[in-house]
Amino acid sequence: MSKVKAIVIRSPGANCDGEAVFALEKAGAEVALVHINQLSRREYKLADYQILLIPGGFTYGDDISGGKVLANELKLKLSDDMNRFVADGKLIIGICNGFQIMIKAGILPKLNEGELPKLTLTYNDSGKFECRWVYLSVNQKSPCIYTKGIEKLYVPVAHGEGKLIGDPKTLSAKNIVLYYANEKGDRKAGYPYNPNGSINNIAGICDDTGRIFALMPHPERHVLGTQHPQWTRLGAKKYGEGFPIFQNAIKFAKGI
Repeated sequence: MSKVKAIVIRSPGANCDGEAVFALEKAGAEVALVHINQLSRREYKLADYQILLIPGGFTYGDDISGGKVLANELKLKLSDDMNRFVADGKLIIGICNGFQIMIKAGILPKLNEGELPKLTLTYNDSGKFECRWVYLSVNQKSPCIYTKGIEKLYVPVAHGEGKLIGDPKTLSAKNIVLYYANEKGDRKAGYPYNPNGSINNIAGICDDTGRIFALMPHPERHVLGTQHPQWTRLGAKKYGEGFPIFQNAIKFAKGI
């Protein structure tokens, strides 16, 4: 069987696209790193891929708000392609800035609801850029295909606008995939365990199918065991805790 084909979108200000490509390739995908303008000009077609990843960074400098400009490009230039991609049962994952983009483009919590978004991501309660490692607890009732078999994660965050706000009724219990937690798994732990003040300590969400997923933390930055901040003390494992997220995506995409 041919390899799963994944596409990673880049644009001015994206700075995690290299790590995203590495993670997907390590998990077994054939990956194309494609500029948003190349997609807009139809030099590449979303239909040729099974996985779309929108990486972290500061696209267009986050000059209006985090991810807003690229979100508008997706809506105005690629809405039909995005709709078809989702209708065909394919996978989308957004990380950090990618989460902001997916919320503001209306891809999450449900594609094209036909109304104004009831959720957004805004400035951290701390008023500063938060860059460190966090503990995450996985909602076992979520249909998210990316977190199957995972109970908890330890991965980095790096964001200034990661606070999820809005009407909590917009999200059902199964839409919530990841919670910020402490070492013991307490999902109500406050700052610094919740680095941004997100409602209900939410760190990641998915759509009802579990195929469209976005999170603020960076699993692509903990793909190898030696990327753990204490690997010299604890001993390095072969793979990092973020790696199974990409393995799960590839495994699922093989059946598309």
